[in-house]
Amino acid sequence: MKKNICLTVAYDGTDFHGFQRQTNAVSVQAYLEQALSSIFHHPITIYGAARTDAGVHARGQVVNFYGEGTIPTEKIPYAMKGYLPPEIVVVSAQDMAERFSVRHDNTGKWYRYSIVNDLIHDPFLLRYAWFIRKALDHDAMQAGADLLLGTHDFSAFEGQNTTPMNPVKTMYAITIHRQGHVLHIDVIGDGFLYHMVRNIAGGLVDLGLHRLTPQRFSEILASRDRKQLGATAPARGLCLEEVFYNREKMEQQIQTIRSW
Repeated sequence: MKKNICLTVAYDGTDFHGFQRQTNAVSVQAYLEQALSSIFHHPITIYGAARTDAGVHARGQVVNFYGEGTIPTEKIPYAMKGYLPPEIVVVSAQDMAERFSVRHDNTGKWYRYSIVNDLIHDPFLLRYAWFIRKALDHDAMQAGADLLLGTHDFSAFEGQNTTPMNPVKTMYAITIHRQGHVLHIDVIGDGFLYHMVRNIAGGLVDLGLHRLTPQRFSEILASRDRKQLGATAPARGLCLEEVFYNREKMEQQIQTIRSW
C-alpha cells in the first residue's frame, strides 16, 4: 500500500536551476525524485511547497510523495545520503494522511533575505548574501516594510512573464534586524508571488539608500505596476526558512520575528 510521505529538505541552491524539474538543467526536484525512485524501486514524483528560483536556498523546503516499499519512513533521510549531492539534505521524514498536500495545507511561509552591509565583502557569505557597501538606513527600511503588512494586491512586486495567479496576499510580519555586518529581512506571509520576496528586498534596499521615500514606496504598492519598482534583489541572498502547517507555531514565529 502506498503511503503519503512528507520530507523536510535543505539545500544550497547556488548550482541548481531552481527547485522545479527542468528539461535541460539540473534541479533539486530532479535529484530528489531520482534518489527516491532508486530507494523505492519505482518511479517517484514529488510535490514541493515552494518553487524556489535558480540560486535560492532553503532550510525548510517541504515535499510530499506517494511511495510503496519496505524502508521505514524514519530511515529515509539516512538512505538518501548515498544518492544526493552534498548540497541537498533530507532533514526529516514522516507519514501523513492520504489527502495531505504540502501546497494546499500550509498556513504560511517564512523567508529570509540576507545582506552584507559593510565596506568589505565577507568571502564566506558570497553565496548566501547580497553585498552592499553603502550604509543602509535601517529605520527607513523598516518604515517601508511596515507599509507592506496586512492584505494587499502585490502586483507591483511580482516578477514579469509569470503564470497568472491571485496577487492579493497577506503579510504577517516583515522585520529588518542586524547581526554584526549582516542585515536580515525576515518575511512571513500566507503566500508569495514569483520573485515577490526578492522584489520586496530590492525595494527596501532602495529605501535604505534613500533612492525612495516611504511615501513613494506606498504609491508603488498602490500602483500595482511592477515597472515603477527598481531592480530585483539577487537570488543568492534568499532562503526559504520554514513552511508552516500549524497556525500556533506560525504565530509563535511571528512574535519571535517581531521581537528582534
